[in-house]
Amino acid sequence: MNPYLWVLVLLSAGLVAISLARLRRTHTGTDFLVAGRSLPAGVLIFTLLSSWIGAGSLFAGAENAFHNGMAALWMPAGGWAGLIIIYFVAPRARRFAQYTIPDLLETRFGPATRLMGIIAILLAYTAITSYQFKGGGDILALITGVTPTQGTAIIAGFVIAFTALAGMSSIAYLDVAIGLIATVGLLAALPVLLAHAGGWTGVERALPATHFEVLGRLSIWQALGYFLPVFLLMLGNQNMYQKFFSARSPRDARRAVVGWVIGTVILETVIVVLAVIGSALYHGTPGLKPREIIAYTARHGLPVWLGALLMGAIFAKVVSTGNNYLFSPATNLVHDVYARWIRPQAGEKEILIASRWIVVLLGMFALAQTRQASVLTVMLYAYTVYSAAITPVVMAAFFWKRATRQGAAISVGLGIVVTVGWNVIPLIARRGTGAPAAILHWMRSMDAIYPAMAVSVLALLVGSWCTPAPSPEKLEPLYQTT
Repeated sequence: MNPYLWVLVLLSAGLVAISLARLRRTHTGTDFLVAGRSLPAGVLIFTLLSSWIGAGSLFAGAENAFHNGMAALWMPAGGWAGLIIIYFVAPRARRFAQYTIPDLLETRFGPATRLMGIIAILLAYTAITSYQFKGGGDILALITGVTPTQGTAIIAGFVIAFTALAGMSSIAYLDVAIGLIATVGLLAALPVLLAHAGGWTGVERALPATHFEVLGRLSIWQALGYFLPVFLLMLGNQNMYQKFFSARSPRDARRAVVGWVIGTVILETVIVVLAVIGSALYHGTPGLKPREIIAYTARHGLPVWLGALLMGAIFAKVVSTGNNYLFSPATNLVHDVYARWIRPQAGEKEILIASRWIVVLLGMFALAQTRQASVLTVMLYAYTVYSAAITPVVMAAFFWKRATRQGAAISVGLGIVVTVGWNVIPLIARRGTGAPAAILHWMRSMDAIYPAMAVSVLALLVGSWCTPAPSPEKLEPLYQTT
């Protein structure tokens, strides 16, 4: 067995062992959904870091860096900026102490906003899960010789089984192990790979000068088109809020954000630099897919055991992020639909069983979405639909007392419609002449985040100012302790 496969087998065995150990402590729906609200700051840091940095960074971010060089940092910088705001939101979220973002939406804005929020989360998070499967399939194809399609199916089964085992408790403690492995692998690979490329001077000689400029080949609007979806997703990310709801205390939630900021800035910068170095070494390789540049470089540009460690770290990150983004919409369907409308009399054991079946069904739905060729394109779509539909109303829930249920419901609905329409209409419309052709060209050339966010925020503002202000009783659950 080659070293790369050995590392994957050992990692998989270790992850299974951790999941089985946490399974013994998962007895109720609350244990499954929010780990019994027992996670300390140290565990929170790694589970937040592992869920944020996955195939989006290691494949979509690498694809961006392959084409645009260091200007690809505009994309992760959106998350860094969002974390500054999240530092102040985290304690409020833990004090609220519910299960999901739709809990927050209904408490503040009513059931209609909750229902549309569930739809937005399902659309976004199953798309994000789909490219975790795709990235993991690429890793297996590079190591084992299976086809990418076969590898994707294998990874999907692996992630679905893990997620269904022990829920949040399993995910959080898996993320501690995965975060440590990924941090060591990425940081150890950087100096070795840089030396192999002839130092930074060698990298600069091999690539266009634009790869080392602030904007590179991007316009400021294109750069912001990468920055804004990530920034806005960070502010409203249900996966993150669910971790805060699982925290042991508001203080643990805030301390975790500090560690998350430090880890995210370091690791995402390292990922972009590794992709740039890899593109300098292998940019002319026949058949190389840009999204695979870090994995390909680990396989062909590093000493065997270090390359195997980095490949294992990428694999583990994909598994971790897939777990998190599959689990999050499953929580919505269990808590916000099944236990609320289908079986409100369900006991804890029944909810636990339903949770596991829903994970399996959503995993199959995510697998069906793995046909898109570009991970970067899918990532931007998923981030945009979530950002436009969810983030404005989440921020309003915490910080704007004048926001109303009518304004919020219209905002979420239009955020979904505009984003989906902006992405789907150009794909299905035939080119014509005159005004329709001009409109289609305009839609293809403008990132969806601009019209979707503009319409969503405007709907929230106008809808709120044109309807009666919420009563003090309606605001009390979110503001009484802040």
